[in-house]
Formats: sequence, C-alpha cells, structure tokens
Amino acid sequence: MILSMPLEAQWIWAVFINAILVTLAQRLPLLTRSGWFHAGALGTILWGCLGWQGWLSVVVYLLLGSLVTRLGFERKQETGLAEGRGGRRGPENLWGSAATGAFLAILIGLKFGSERLLLVGFAASFAAKLADTFGSEIGKRWGSRTFLITSWKPVPAGTDGAISVEGTLASALGSFLMTLAMVGLFYDLLNQFVFLIFAAGLFATLFESFVGALFQQRLSLLTNEIVNGIQTGFAALVAMLIAAQLL
Repeated sequence: MILSMPLEAQWIWAVFINAILVTLAQRLPLLTRSGWFHAGALGTILWGCLGWQGWLSVVVYLLLGSLVTRLGFERKQETGLAEGRGGRRGPENLWGSAATGAFLAILIGLKFGSERLLLVGFAASFAAKLADTFGSEIGKRWGSRTFLITSWKPVPAGTDGAISVEGTLASALGSFLMTLAMVGLFYDLLNQFVFLIFAAGLFATLFESFVGALFQQRLSLLTNEIVNGIQTGFAALVAMLIAAQLL
C-alpha cells in the first residue's frame, strides 16, 4: 500500500505543506505565478493520493525539466527556439505534462483498479514527459542535424516531428533518470518494471514525434499541450497493458 497514514491526515498534510511550499517558491524562475498556483493544486492531489513519494517524484520531474530547459538558454533565445516567458512554465504546460499522472493518482486514491498497474502507468507518463523535455531542449540546442521522423528529410530544429541523434539520446537519458526516481521512491511496487517504464517513456516520445509530424500542422486543435497529453496517456496505457501480462 502507498498510503502510510490515515486518509484524513494525509490530505491535511497535503494541503498544509503544498500551501507553504508554493508560497515560499513563488520567486523561483520555474513557473509563472498562475503556474505555481496550479502546481500547488497538483501537489496536493499527488500527496493526498500517493503520499510524499508521489509528490516528490513530480518535484524531481519539475527540477530536472527546468534544469535542462536552462541549458544553452541564451543560444536558444538567439535562434528563436527557447521556451517563452524566460523558460517559466504556465498552467497549460503543467497540466499538459501532468494530467495523465494526476488522473491515475486519483484512481489510486479512490482504490479503483490495481494500485500496482496504475502506479506503473503513473511512472511511465512522467518518464515519457521528461524524455520529451530532455530530447526537445537538448536537440534544439545541440542537435547537429534534424530530420522529420516520417520521411527522414532534413528540417530546421524545432519543427514539429523533428528528431536528431543528440535529441534522441537525450530523450533516453531523461526517461532513464525519471524511471530511476520513480523506482527509488516506490521500490516495492515498481522494481519489477524498471525496463518497461524506461522503454515506454522513450517509445512514447518517438510516438509523439510521429503525431507532431503527421497531424500537428494540419489540426489547429493539436496544441503542444494536447500532444503532450496524448504522449503521456500513450506511455501510461502501453506500460499498463504490458505490465498486466507480466503480473
């Protein structure tokens, strides 16, 4: 079981700690002001449903994702490939990355379905998102040659569906680091699925590139945040379906 204290106490601590931390963290250049408010709501959900481990796993994601966004940031600004708002994430970025994980955490909190399978999906969704962030940010800055994943034709860095060798290797590193964090925090439940979580995260990132190349330019509704939601949902679904066969 994930929860280590009575449910009421878990939620009281969730609200209390997240309110304090978000108040103190407002000045950090990670999120916009409204982004911090939504981060508090997300953190409360994760702590309330999964305990401090679930909360800390997403703090690790936020810190690593923000760190890699800052790498070579001035150069990315010069080439027009940097994240807007000085690299600060807003609510739309936050939920595009975390909606799948939050939904699975709520299902775990409600004791709906297999806790272990849902946690595999939770871990895979964030492995996929950190893989995407690492691949995108490092690929835009250090990718020597970028290709459209559907045709392998050379395209400018930052093109929807573009990949590079450097970016793909960075995606693998991002998925690996997030997998290590998740397995370390939920070892008893996830130790059997290390490779599966890592592979699902990396595979979903390549899948996202296909979605971007095939549909994102043609469908205005497919914003980056929607595509992120598709990617994390795909990673979670694939990981849970395969894990179900292994249990």
